[in-house]
Amino acid sequence: MKAPAILKIAALALTASLLLFTGCGVSGGSKNVQETTSTTKGQELLDLKKAYDAGIITDKEFDKMKKKIMDKN
Repeated sequence: MKAPAILKIAALALTASLLLFTGCGVSGGSKNVQETTSTTKGQELLDLKKAYDAGIITDKEFDKMKKKIMDKN
């Protein structure tokens, strides 16, 4: 009669360990995703012009930022 009790305990221990390790990344199911965004010089210039036209930046700031964009590689 002791054999079935030992089997039940072993089955419970195995089930518990599987449940614990499933959510811990052991299964290899987790991934890190990194997004990058890039804008073209043209898009940056358009955005800069919109800011200038809206009065958000001054003439001096517009010229300085435009030069900086144009000087990028």
